Amino acid sequence: MRVVIDTNVFISSFFGGKPKQVVDLWRKGRIELCLSREILDEYVEVTARFGLKHEEEILELMNIFTRGFNSVWTFNPPHLMLEMKDPDDKKFMECAVACESKYIITRDAEFRKIAQYGKVKILLPAEFLCLCE
Repeated sequence: MRVVIDTNVFISSFFGGKPKQVVDLWRKGRIELCLSREILDEYVEVTARFGLKHEEEILELMNIFTRGFNSVWTFNPPHLMLEMKDPDDKKFMECAVACESKYIITRDAEFRKIAQYGKVKILLPAEFLCLCE
């Protein structure tokens, strides 16, 4: 199953809870993480902003990203004509469409208002985890 993980879920995963459970599914090979360069750049930027750039777990994840572990990459995602309150969120939808992902996992309330775009559903971590049981 292919998924896109919004940065807020990715960062929250370092602190445990449902976001960590979602990322653990990826680490265990139960889901494939859809990525684009723009998404990876945002992951790195935000982890650095939170002062986590030197944590062993961050370095391990970045190594996994670069090796393509359980990941699907898009290097030329489509430019969707989609109006979003936060234009930076559009890269997640474009990646999901390009990689034929079924889900975007986010805690962003504004992003979640879209609910679905084409075949892509936008879910909270807890909602996604219920699908994986």
